[in-house]
Amino acid sequence: MKFTYAPKGICARQINVEIENDIIKNVEFIGGCNGNTKGISAIVKNMHIDDVISKFNGITCANKPSSCPDQLAKALQEAKEKL
Repeated sequence: MKFTYAPKGICARQINVEIENDIIKNVEFIGGCNGNTKGISAIVKNMHIDDVISKFNGITCANKPSSCPDQLAKALQEAKEKL
């Protein structure tokens, strides 16, 4: 399943996720801090979506109420509901 999410409150404008049997196959951030988003994408590859949601949910960035990892968790939660 390919899923596109429009994040809120962060620099990235879009998150594209590919999930297969509840396993993350690919994550692509459009915009945001290039090195950080590439790092996040590499870390979560081949992880179970529930593990990423539980680890990344609620992480903030500086004075922002959210972050790229937090928004990825929200994207995965929304994708999970559509599986």
